[in-house]
Amino acid sequence: MKKERLRARRRQRRRKLLWHVALCSAVVISFLSIAAIFLKAKANEKEASKEGVLMQRVEDAPVVNPQLLTVNEYSRPGTKLEKVNGIVVHYTGNPGTTAMQNRNYFEGLKESKITKASSHYIIGLSGEIIQCIPLEEIAYASNERNADTISIECCIDNDAGRFNEKTYDSLVHLVAWLVGEYDLKIEDIIRHYDVTGKICPKYFVEHESAWEDFKLDVEKYIDENGVKK
Repeated sequence: MKKERLRARRRQRRRKLLWHVALCSAVVISFLSIAAIFLKAKANEKEASKEGVLMQRVEDAPVVNPQLLTVNEYSRPGTKLEKVNGIVVHYTGNPGTTAMQNRNYFEGLKESKITKASSHYIIGLSGEIIQCIPLEEIAYASNERNADTISIECCIDNDAGRFNEKTYDSLVHLVAWLVGEYDLKIEDIIRHYDVTGKICPKYFVEHESAWEDFKLDVEKYIDENGVKK
């Protein structure tokens, strides 16, 4: 009887030990699985960062005044924009003029017929944003990149071509929002200069560091004001 009781106790202890081992193994396996998922997510995030993929997007669209051009062959051809692969920044090149004056210049081309020109947006000296072309159509702004880009003209105070603070801030917000709308990368923000070699926007061409700072400001705006995709 005594030996039977001892054997029973041993069997009970063995069962408890096996139960504890199984429990610990399950905890370890669960921990390792969670750790693997976390590390994979971090690796994917790091890889996305290397490729320039942004993990956030700005949902708060800037205030825009729609003043669409009349459909015409000189400034608004009405041609469908099939895909957006980039955003092109320009400057107006005529110091002291307003966004509306530049918009009206584009509108007047249907009568003057002196050239073909337009832009999706014009940002004024007070930071106001006028939209001239629907985002579903091309604008005559960036030559061979008209077919796959959104164009933004910026007004300037003087011949130096540097955007004032209000114009600059509106440009940062608008570009940050567009990047999210079209799932673009920071590298997809370019200058007219990068397409044709034209000195446009002048200050960003003559001061390369200012252009790099602008792109950093767009990225910072997205980080601070964006939501996770």
